[in-house]
Amino acid sequence: MSTMLRARTAVVGPEPTSVAALPVELRRLALRALRRMYLPERRCFAFRLRRPNGQDVLEGVSRRYTAMVLLGLVGEEAAASEQVLHGHTPQQVADTLAAEVDAMSDLGEVALTLWCLRAWGHGGVEAAWRRVLAFDPAHGSYPTVEFAWVLSALSAGGLLPGAEEYAAKLEQRLRASYQPRSGLFPHWPDAAQAVRWRAHISCFADLVYPIQALSLYSQAARHPQALDVAGHAADRMCQLQGPAGQWWWHFDVRTGHIVEEYPVYAVHQEAMAPMALFALEDAGGARHQSSTAGGLGWLGHSPELGGSLIDASADVVWRKVARREPAKVVRKAQAVLSRLHPAWRLPGADVLFPPGCVDYETRPYEMGWLLYAWPATRAEAWPAAGSATEDSGS
Repeated sequence: MSTMLRARTAVVGPEPTSVAALPVELRRLALRALRRMYLPERRCFAFRLRRPNGQDVLEGVSRRYTAMVLLGLVGEEAAASEQVLHGHTPQQVADTLAAEVDAMSDLGEVALTLWCLRAWGHGGVEAAWRRVLAFDPAHGSYPTVEFAWVLSALSAGGLLPGAEEYAAKLEQRLRASYQPRSGLFPHWPDAAQAVRWRAHISCFADLVYPIQALSLYSQAARHPQALDVAGHAADRMCQLQGPAGQWWWHFDVRTGHIVEEYPVYAVHQEAMAPMALFALEDAGGARHQSSTAGGLGWLGHSPELGGSLIDASADVVWRKVARREPAKVVRKAQAVLSRLHPAWRLPGADVLFPPGCVDYETRPYEMGWLLYAWPATRAEAWPAAGSATEDSGS
């Protein structure tokens, strides 16, 4: 049975009292949710938690998500981290990743492992860096997201000693893939690798992670051109935000227009957009406070649901709001039609396939990125939307 249910069952509890209070509330929930998804016998996190037939079950194991969670735990008190990890320390979990790095078969997993090992000052950094070099991302063909993770891994907290020249090559390649006309990054920097009928489609993650990576690199290398591109991309991302604060899903990299709005993912609202915009701000770029607040506001109250994806009674934020559609038919149709002509879209999509379905699933990285985006000091200082502090960006 699918975990996708009708919207009328999705009002899962009282809505947060205010956008200003939401980051602190979400942090508390994240720590409880992560404890539910940790597998102490594996010293790793599950791939996901699902609710089929009303019962919560854990499925799979994910080293990628484990690395993301460890990045989120960097700013937490030791006692809180060990509570999440059932008595283990983050260093012990990092040991598991470091021991398996040579068995990792995709660049994204290795890049995230390098990133988290650097963040924890782990002795396995050198081996993880050698494993990244074996993929040769500066010259190979990889998705934009994974490419950006490598640059972030080399840049966060300062450039990795000995990797400065390689990081510069990565930055140049990522920055060169930016499309000034649309303000977007492609799904693949090397367009030849993209599936032809959707080669023009860029997703929200293809904006978030390059903005973050270029901001981190700019801060580490004092590189104004990287910050300039990150700033322009962030401006475009915020211009594309929905009227209720939704961070939409698919865009046309040729034109910068929205191709398909749904699904709207909770992690985009609570974590991924904030962490990219905060990275830009921390590097000296513009602030986008109202857009961040708008995203949080949608999470607190989704007009598609008349409620919230936040289920405090179950210690979880459910994954997304989507259309009721078979086999992702709207996304596929929108991609094909917009490929044939940039202005073409599926007529009556909102009537035929209205949004309002909840995906009763969550994944550990969602809470890991939430903690990364909102360390305690930032969450506690977060101002209410509409305060006297204005955005300095567009």
